[in-house]
Formats: sequence, structure tokens, C-alpha cells
Amino acid sequence: MGRKRRNYDGARRNGAGNVRRKQQERGADSLPRKKPVTLRTIADELNLTVHTVSKALRGLPGMSEATRKAVVERARELGYLTKEQEAGMTAERIPRIHAKPRRFAMLLGGDVPFLRQQLEGLQVRLHELGHTLVPLFVPRPLFEGGPLDEWLERSGMDYMDGLFLTTGLSERLETALLQLPQPKVLINYPPDLAEVDSVIWDVEYAVHRSVKALRDQGHSRILYVGNIEQQRGFRLRWLAFASAMRQAGQEPPDPDEHVTVATEDRARWMEKLRSRLDSGRYTAVLSTIPGQSEWVYAAAASLGLNVPDDLSVVGMEHEELPQLSELSRPVLLTREAGERAAELMLRRIANPLLPFEHVRLKGPFLQGGSIRRLRR
Repeated sequence: MGRKRRNYDGARRNGAGNVRRKQQERGADSLPRKKPVTLRTIADELNLTVHTVSKALRGLPGMSEATRKAVVERARELGYLTKEQEAGMTAERIPRIHAKPRRFAMLLGGDVPFLRQQLEGLQVRLHELGHTLVPLFVPRPLFEGGPLDEWLERSGMDYMDGLFLTTGLSERLETALLQLPQPKVLINYPPDLAEVDSVIWDVEYAVHRSVKALRDQGHSRILYVGNIEQQRGFRLRWLAFASAMRQAGQEPPDPDEHVTVATEDRARWMEKLRSRLDSGRYTAVLSTIPGQSEWVYAAAASLGLNVPDDLSVVGMEHEELPQLSELSRPVLLTREAGERAAELMLRRIANPLLPFEHVRLKGPFLQGGSIRRLRR
């Protein structure tokens, strides 16, 4: 009797377990399954046709830039990739979201608009791929040789899977950071002998496009405005300007004849700018450092010069300035540089033996209303 009772109890327990499993299976089947994201999903959300969405994601013409931007942003938010995008990631050996979640640090030398744009691009792209970004502001004393090791330890640098080094860090600090063992991506022009992946918006190309835009409108007497010493990118801008002018058949420009000093002494800088504009030798200005275009306009206005009737201006700004909405400018792809930096980092981690890459992003030229055509 005891043996039968034990068999009965065991059968009852097994039966109850089977019932629970079936209930769980029915419950799992009853849960709403996430529908795959398709072109139709995006089209319905944005009240567009599937054809328009498909063209927008493939970069084809036939819609406004605002529509294209809305489609691309919504596709990214939903995690949708075209077959071409998936093939591109595979070809570039960039691991997808199922890879191990990682934590990265972005080292910043200040809080200025273009760094915020880089940060946004990095955060968006890393988040899409399942990773985390920590922005770290580097104390100014470290720029000139302060106790770096202590700061790195306090910042938890040993626990980071990789580092993004931005423009604005001193070259001395950058050199020290490049010696750290973690994988690194430099969002800047790299030093000549640096073994590091890097990406930058191509300022040399932007200068050449700017000079061409002015020369196409008859301007050959172009005043260069911008520091040519403080950073590698500043030096490369001036070299590009000299190259563009030589290619146009003009004599190599003399830095002393242009406004190439730093802006720390704003009064002295403005005095030199006003002197050059007042000389009557120049019909156009190429302002090469972000944030300077407003000062060029102010200096011209103080002399009674009107843009563009009396003076044509091209400004290399990182974004459209609301107060100078008509400014002609080359597009500097700062946010896109952040996105590309994320991809380079993940590619490096997944493929540590691949050759280092330097990526230059070339943007279009926006022809605004600040260039007047000269009569020949």
C-alpha cells in the first residue's frame, strides 16, 4: 500500500508539472510578438509611400532634405537597416548589437558646440550597437603636464574598453594619452607617426571648396582670417589655402598680409582685421575658424562695408548661425565624424590586427547669400 501511495503521489506531481508547463507554453504563445520593422512600418509612421522611404534610405533624389532626414532618423530609431547597410557593416567587419556590451570614454578639452555634436554622434551610434559612452572633461592643468596618472585612476580609465580622443586636447596631453593600452580612436588629424585609427571632417577639402566658390564669382583678392599655429587642423587650413591660391595661378600668400594671429587679444585681433578690410586690397574674406564669422561681419559693419555688396564672406562654421543664415559655408561633418569614430572603434576591437585607418569626411558647399559676383 505504501508503495502504491508513493507511485500515486509521484504521478500527481508529474501531472501537475506537465499542466504548469503547458500553461506556461500557452502563456508564452499568448504574449504579443514584436513585429519586424519594414519599409511599410516607417512609411506608415511618417505618412509617406514605401517608394519614398526606400529612395530616402538609398540616398536617391526626389524629396526634400527634411523628408530624407526624417526617414533616416526614424529608421535608425527603429533599428532598421537596408540590405546594403547590413552588407556594408559586414564588409567593414563592424560587430552588430549582439556583441558584448562595452563601455567607452570620450575625453573632452572643453564644452563647445562642435564637441557636443561629436558627442551626440558617438552616443547615438554606440547606443544603436548596444554600448555606452562616458564623456570625461580633462582638467586644464593636465594640458601642460599635470599629474595624469592620478586623474586617470579617479576617472576609472582602467575599466574602459576604449578611448575617443577629441580635438582641443593639447598635443602634449594627446601624446601621453596615445600611450595608454586601451584601443583608441582620434577624432582629429593624427600626428605623423601615430599608430591610431582616426576620423576628421576634412578642413583641407573645405578650404579648397571655399576658395573655388569665391574664385568662381570672380574673387582673387581673398583675405584669410584664422589662426595658423595652435592646432594641427589650423596649420593644415593655411597650407590648403596657400595650395588653392597657387593652383589658381597666384603668388603664395604671406601670413603677415592676412589675419593669422590668435584671438586671445581680441582688441589687437580686431584692429588688424579692420586694418586689412579698410585697405581696399581685398574683395572677399575666408574665415576659417568656427566662431569668427560674426566678428568679420562686425568689423566690416564698423567700416561701413556691407556683405555682400562691398565684401563677400565665406565662413567655416560647424553649423548654421541663426543671425547669419545667409552665410555661404562648407559643411563640416562634425556629428558624422562622431558616428564614424564609433564604427572605427568597434572594428578595431573586433579586428585588432587590421591596418590603422584615417578617414576624412568631405561635406558639400552651401552657397548662401554672402558672395557677390564681381563684374569683369
